[in-house]
Amino acid sequence: MSNRQTIKKINTFSEYFFFSNYFYGICAVALSIEATLQQCFPVNSFFYFALIFLITVLYYAYPYVRKSLGQTSNPRTNWYSKNYNLMRWNQVAIAIILVAAAFFFFCQHQDMIWRMPINKWVLVFIFPLVAAFYYGVNFMFTKYSLRKIGWLKPFIIGFTWAGLVTVYPVLFYDIIHQQEYEITWVAGLLFVKNFMFVSVLCIMFDLKDYAADYIARLRTFAVRFGLRKTIVYILIPLSLIGLVSFVWYASVHDFSHARVLLNVIPFVLLIHVVWTLRKQRSLLYYLCIVDGLMLVKAICGCIAITYF
Repeated sequence: MSNRQTIKKINTFSEYFFFSNYFYGICAVALSIEATLQQCFPVNSFFYFALIFLITVLYYAYPYVRKSLGQTSNPRTNWYSKNYNLMRWNQVAIAIILVAAAFFFFCQHQDMIWRMPINKWVLVFIFPLVAAFYYGVNFMFTKYSLRKIGWLKPFIIGFTWAGLVTVYPVLFYDIIHQQEYEITWVAGLLFVKNFMFVSVLCIMFDLKDYAADYIARLRTFAVRFGLRKTIVYILIPLSLIGLVSFVWYASVHDFSHARVLLNVIPFVLLIHVVWTLRKQRSLLYYLCIVDGLMLVKAICGCIAITYF
């Protein structure tokens, strides 16, 4: 096999892996494991993490497979147009699996589910509801979509991710083991940490979409302030605030040097990647490198809490 054929196969696999959102699913699972360990809870079963993976893939592929799309300047949109039937049936298969899993889970734990207090029901539905309003919900012949509020969009995504990876693992464990769910100080801090980390990544993604958002009059941070000011006055400060906040928390709770260092690595890489966005980058760079920071954060966090 020639080098050209090898490179072509690697590119084809990379597009499939990242454009199909399987990488997002892996990041969601990894962050869920990290948050579970950091809250000192046992890790859930393979069944739970398989569902988290599938839900993430289903959600992120939804806007691309709800209808056939034509050729655009967006390589991911073009990839879905080319592989529309494959990804459409992929979504159908995932939806069937999720419905069957939900039915199975309800049958197994219906007594505990019906006895759940109101605060648990709120936690169960608040994050899917916000996620639904992000794409848009039709009500009284009017479509309401939170993503049209440009400055709010990154924080909506960050809020949903924080709930998925921080709240749901513990909530699921409590339901199947018939325990009361308690919102602890540590859980609250971890929620804020994941919320801000993912929100910063989303603001970084808005840099890539600057031209399209400007034409659509979507007032993201990049459109409102420009690329350079968004990097210098928003992304860098938010990243530094996250870093300083963690170091302060670690010093107060007397974390070991190794544990501090491992948890600092994602923040340092985050600042470095933010700075690289001064130059135009490809979509795969954002999907692999920018979103890859979630996986780095999860790996470093898991190692730190397990061994140090």
